[in-house]
Amino acid sequence: MKKARIAVLVSGGGTNLQALIDAEKRNELGNGEIVLVIASKPDVYALERAAKAGIEGRVIARRDYDDVASYSKALADSMTEAEIDLVVLAGFLTIIDEQVYNAFPNRILNVHPALIPSFCGKGFYGLHVHEAALEKGVKVSGATVHIVTPECDAGPIVLQKAVEVKEGDTPEALQRRIMEEAEWKILPQAVRLFCDGKISVEGNTVHIK
Repeated sequence: MKKARIAVLVSGGGTNLQALIDAEKRNELGNGEIVLVIASKPDVYALERAAKAGIEGRVIARRDYDDVASYSKALADSMTEAEIDLVVLAGFLTIIDEQVYNAFPNRILNVHPALIPSFCGKGFYGLHVHEAALEKGVKVSGATVHIVTPECDAGPIVLQKAVEVKEGDTPEALQRRIMEEAEWKILPQAVRLFCDGKISVEGNTVHIK
């Protein structure tokens, strides 16, 4: 059976990329294989992680394109040419448009550091998510892997994992705990489910076989 070809899109250090690379080394991505890492800006550490793992890295820098449309076309064309089956957004902080969604319908996964529909949507990224959760005084937060649609953080949910919020947590401490206990676990799991053909989408619901 042909392996599912995975592209991971990154904008920074690549900790979620590393979780996927480590999972693949442990044969935990099932029928999936990471073949391409695309960065939205040059010189990000995620590209070094890709190089160390022997994975092709490309820079398609947002600053080199006049608008979202031309940038999205370049991304979609690059991944179509590479015969990508699954796109994973792993800390990819650049806006893309429907050209990418149309090229890969129900084939783009994102990990978000909260339990959607809480603390998600425009402006909720990085530490902002955890600051908002602590300000609200929630007792649990966590992470969500969802299918990406044009509406920010609103696509069908694949997996979620709750993480306890502890007394005295800082945004940085909560961010780290959610990464370690949730993001780095459920993102590889979701990728495996997709690559092994275990996911189907009906409306806004993901069914797992």
